[in-house]
Amino acid sequence: MAERKRRTSTEVKTRYNNKTYDVISVRVPKEMSADFKRKCSETGIPQAQIVKNAIADFLGTSNN
Repeated sequence: MAERKRRTSTEVKTRYNNKTYDVISVRVPKEMSADFKRKCSETGIPQAQIVKNAIADFLGTSNN
């Protein structure tokens, strides 16, 4: 009996993310990064959500 190819959940998610999303990278001073991460942790807001909201605001679109 031939063995089936199986894709792990991680492989499927990675393939979807690569097809659907892009990566934007930014360098900031270490102190700013630490402050940002701390405030995100304190407020319970994901770091990515802050960046997405800032980009949507800059573009004048909603972030849904």
